Amino acid sequence: MTKPPTARFSDRVEDYVRYRPGYPPEVLDLLRAECGLRPRHIVADIASGTGMFTRLLLENGNSVFAVEPNTEMREMGVRQLEAYKRLVSVAGTAEETTLGSASVDFVTAAQAAHWFDLPRARAEFARILKPEGWCVLIWNERRTESTPFLGDYEQLLLTYGTDYKEVRHERTTAIIHEFFAPALADERVFELRQRFDYEGTAGRLLSSSYAPLEGHPSHAPMMQELERIFRAHATDNMVEFEYNTRVYYGRLGEAS
Repeated sequence: MTKPPTARFSDRVEDYVRYRPGYPPEVLDLLRAECGLRPRHIVADIASGTGMFTRLLLENGNSVFAVEPNTEMREMGVRQLEAYKRLVSVAGTAEETTLGSASVDFVTAAQAAHWFDLPRARAEFARILKPEGWCVLIWNERRTESTPFLGDYEQLLLTYGTDYKEVRHERTTAIIHEFFAPALADERVFELRQRFDYEGTAGRLLSSSYAPLEGHPSHAPMMQELERIFRAHATDNMVEFEYNTRVYYGRLGEAS
């Protein structure tokens, strides 16, 4: 049975924290330059997970409502960010944040909007944003063909992933301009890389919600194939993951 989006990462929180990529600091540079982001601004970071993007906002001096529906992810985020006094952890969803109307200057969602009910989320974001507020959607898009290793890794996911083709976030980014319409969204792309030994590569794979875990009939053959492609492509016992970090930002006009 397929888990609902809000529960998909409950059993892989530790791997998520250790092995998922963060976000380039250039993202905040962009938001400062293009959207006027300043430390005084209040941000709602939606589906904040374990707090990877939330941390960048807190380090910028922002007060952040970290809105996360998954209990395990939310509690991990609180532990990861307990030193930051400007954090408010919120049990809520993109469609029902529980935040007040016109209460935030920015709404952000990193590596998450492909799980949202987009029409409902858009209406909720428009409700909680102050006039002239900004909406920012971010994804780390793993490159699938830029190296032989990444090509083989993509084939592994297509072969063994439980619902990989159905949940790939590219299905959402293809229609993201409809989300912002009738306003226009700008897009910027940054590069990001991770280097892993085999343990890290396995952890990176198992942090993904579509990777079958131990006990699933596809788990053992998947891990055997992962080890094979790692050995085939590793240099100095390391392989590299390459990403395009895509940032979409704009104001939400009145829905048509």
